[in-house]
Amino acid sequence: MTSHAIDPELAAVVPMLPQLDLSDLPSARASMTALVAQLGTPDATGVRVEEVSAPGPEGSPDVRMRVYRPERVAAPAAVYDVHGGGFVLGDLETDHARNLEFARELGVVVVSVDYRLAPETPFPGPLEDVYAGLVWTAKNASELGVDPERIAVHGVSAGGGLAAGLTLLARDRGGPSIAFQYLGVPEVDDRLTTPSMTAFTDTPIWNRSRAVVSWDSYLGAGVPGSDDVSPYAAPARATDLSGLPPAYVSAMHFDPLRDEGIAYALALLAAGVTVELHLFPGTFHGSGLARHAAVSQREHAEATAVLARALRL
Repeated sequence: MTSHAIDPELAAVVPMLPQLDLSDLPSARASMTALVAQLGTPDATGVRVEEVSAPGPEGSPDVRMRVYRPERVAAPAAVYDVHGGGFVLGDLETDHARNLEFARELGVVVVSVDYRLAPETPFPGPLEDVYAGLVWTAKNASELGVDPERIAVHGVSAGGGLAAGLTLLARDRGGPSIAFQYLGVPEVDDRLTTPSMTAFTDTPIWNRSRAVVSWDSYLGAGVPGSDDVSPYAAPARATDLSGLPPAYVSAMHFDPLRDEGIAYALALLAAGVTVELHLFPGTFHGSGLARHAAVSQREHAEATAVLARALRL
């Protein structure tokens, strides 16, 4: 840890961060729930929140969703949010505070999807849930007061990987239109061979060993790194990225996912997709939890600004 030049404001909080042991998932899930609860009750002023359910993939249960409607509507647009958690953690509470802020600050509807988690439901189940939620959002656009051509997808970490897979799936199935893809520190490459993934074995919140558990859980033990992994599961494997919506990709300095995110942004760019790429110095995976730090405030403000521009607010 001492070898990493972490931003001093962030380094101060590292000792207080939870140690998520993904080899004991019930305990890790309980820790994540406790962490979200510790952050306190978020400010819901000016936003009406309701829970709905969307028809699930064929033969699967309905998908739980949460809809955030701002009292002050700026435009008939929507953000479709996919939470992170390494494919194995997280629920509708994970991004609840952030989604309230997006709805209030942007003045658009936010729809959050509660997909089934691995390893209980491996790929393609979680992605199909996310797709089903997007279909529901587009189908109910008029009732939501949303232009179906103005829906941006937003995901961080595994949520970013699922959002990237979702845009590929929507393109190839001729599914709902996606105006923009916000891919925060996306988890997109199961091969675990990049320099950052190889080097960062002791970084806060996310490290190589957690990534190994994450992909084994999502794809099945022994499958990650093999020849026949679907690009919808690991978008870094996609050979055709043409025709995808414009993208924003963020990367954190001391994050095993750093290099795969940068590589994916460059691959999108090479395929003719408009891309904004931002590497935040001195950061680590999830360092935005330290909301007081100046670099976290920049990251936070930029996410709002990027979505506002993408949705033509």
